[in-house]
Amino acid sequence: MDRDRPHQSALRKHRYTASNQVYLITTVTWQRSPVFGDLLAGRIVVNEMRRLEDDRAVHTLAWVLMPDHLHWLIQLEAGEGLHHVVKNLKGRSSRCLNHQRQTTGAIWQPAYHDHAVRRDEDLKKLARYIIANPLRAGIVQNVGDYPLWDCVWLYR
Repeated sequence: MDRDRPHQSALRKHRYTASNQVYLITTVTWQRSPVFGDLLAGRIVVNEMRRLEDDRAVHTLAWVLMPDHLHWLIQLEAGEGLHHVVKNLKGRSSRCLNHQRQTTGAIWQPAYHDHAVRRDEDLKKLARYIIANPLRAGIVQNVGDYPLWDCVWLYR
């Protein structure tokens, strides 16, 4: 817990989230460890994101999984709140990663940042910004060279 802001975790409790609302989620690995520099570890997170899509908890619009954090643009479907969706993603992926690596312990930081996207925000522009993260970080020179990202507008 952040000692300078002892009630920070309480800010997220019982926060209102709305079905059909688009959210940009950013979550970070424990101590910014570059866990997802390993493609297999990254694919585990991708599989859990797809599982949430299959469960009709979210509709994924765009995402990029960087070595030490995730940006995920989703539309929340009816049912579970945003907190439960993020909790399921982080919990399930942590269990799978720890099992695969034969380790225990935290994979993700406990908190996450969410931004409810306003109607006047351009979703495609936001998606382009998200998937260009590896370029801005200097990891690759072309987005297509980075393996851990996707965007629904590629297929439309």
